[in-house]
Amino acid sequence: MKRKYITNKWIKATVLMLALSPIFTSCEKGLEYRDDQELNGSNFLKTENDVTSAVTAMYSGIMQGSMWNGYGATMTGITTQAGQTTDEAICNWDDAGRWKKLNMLNFDPDFSQITQHYVFLMRYTSRITTLIPQIEGVSMNEDLKKRYIAELKGLRGFFMQIMYLYYGPVPVVLDPSLVNSPESNTIPRPTKEAMIGFIEKDFKEAIAVLPAKFEGADYGRFSKSACLTALMKLYMQEKRWADAIEMGKQIKAIGFSLTPKYEDNFNMNNKGGNDEIILAVVANATSSTTGNGYRPHYLPTDYYDVTVGGGDAPWGGYRMPWKTYDQFNKADYRLKLLLEKYPTMQGGKVVYRDARAGGDIGAVMDKYGPDPAKVSSMSTAVDVIVYRYADVELLYAEALNELNGPTSEAYTFLNDVRTVHGKLPALSGLTKDTFRKAVQNERLFELWEEGVRRDDLIRWGLYVQRAKDDGYTPGDHVVLYPLPRAAVNQSNGAVKQNPGYN
Repeated sequence: MKRKYITNKWIKATVLMLALSPIFTSCEKGLEYRDDQELNGSNFLKTENDVTSAVTAMYSGIMQGSMWNGYGATMTGITTQAGQTTDEAICNWDDAGRWKKLNMLNFDPDFSQITQHYVFLMRYTSRITTLIPQIEGVSMNEDLKKRYIAELKGLRGFFMQIMYLYYGPVPVVLDPSLVNSPESNTIPRPTKEAMIGFIEKDFKEAIAVLPAKFEGADYGRFSKSACLTALMKLYMQEKRWADAIEMGKQIKAIGFSLTPKYEDNFNMNNKGGNDEIILAVVANATSSTTGNGYRPHYLPTDYYDVTVGGGDAPWGGYRMPWKTYDQFNKADYRLKLLLEKYPTMQGGKVVYRDARAGGDIGAVMDKYGPDPAKVSSMSTAVDVIVYRYADVELLYAEALNELNGPTSEAYTFLNDVRTVHGKLPALSGLTKDTFRKAVQNERLFELWEEGVRRDDLIRWGLYVQRAKDDGYTPGDHVVLYPLPRAAVNQSNGAVKQNPGYN
């Protein structure tokens, strides 16, 4: 693994991105809506190196420009919101009631932490739209040019898919001639069918060109398998079971398999990838764009990591509620990373504190491991998981069951995850309904805090019901976030707000 090369590459991308735009500020600050044109450069791409830098810079969109956004661990993070808006996680911090609003599903167009995905990803989508024709005009290796354009289409499809799942159809600008035009602010929202078509087109065109996987210095880039996984997730949300199964077949044929030790997907052993990881953000502990900031948010303030002799500076934020934790089989191996008792240092000795007995709000979510280098107390170099094969196997099992009931193949995928990672007995003899419930349980046990719980509950029709079961009163409209108020206001009536929001 060429770790030094990867690190330098991502640092260069960060510098380039910051040069292109002033938008990347702390994720906890409010964001004002601005035109898509802010990320546009002109007369920039002249050489192959220019193209390489520009394409690499677009990968910062996965983190939405900062280690705290996108797949980061703060309130604005996709993973955080997938937990805090569901039964998966709650927070010790109130912070002017914002964390409570997430759990209550109490959304409004001025809640910048939930509208931020729209603000950032619209810009990245527009920037890619302008980059593609610029790259086409550069004299460079033609095969590399085709690959870079395919990567950009994969990324654009990914960004559009996130926006679609959070906001429904959004007025993306896919015509480069319109990006710099005032008309770009008055494009109406497309139909659902059109939006899905935009996403599918980008992914399918990327799949036709990209390699199955990226390894070595190119690890972390958008590959064919990443595009297939994204499409599979889209088809699952649309309940297009046969299409999802087809994507699953193609991913399986590439040759992924589960990592024998569950925790090795989330510690320093994940550097450079393994047979399970499909897409990850290559983390650099000293980078403001790609550092992995999970541990400070998830660990108790008195947590002491016995494996590396401390080194963390935790803030004690997120926990898994006890009622969710108690759904796990006590023999489940994955509880190794989900702690009822956790290590502390008291009087020079390691003492394990009982969180439940101590009145804590939930179990400690110790999913991402420490970085022995300890170069930062704020972040680690453990790569951030975006997609992995265990997720695909469980989606595959779910789609097979929905289409044909619990087939032998569906059992194979469900039980592979259950027995390899959970080290639990295989299941058998289930009905279609009980198999569905088993898959739902397994996705919680396997994928907690990986950014999938919100989409899962919405697909199963349980997202709003969870909040109601917890005593809140959200309307059914909250399965979509509101668009930023300014985006609606600046469109002169062309862009309509999602129903249920003023």
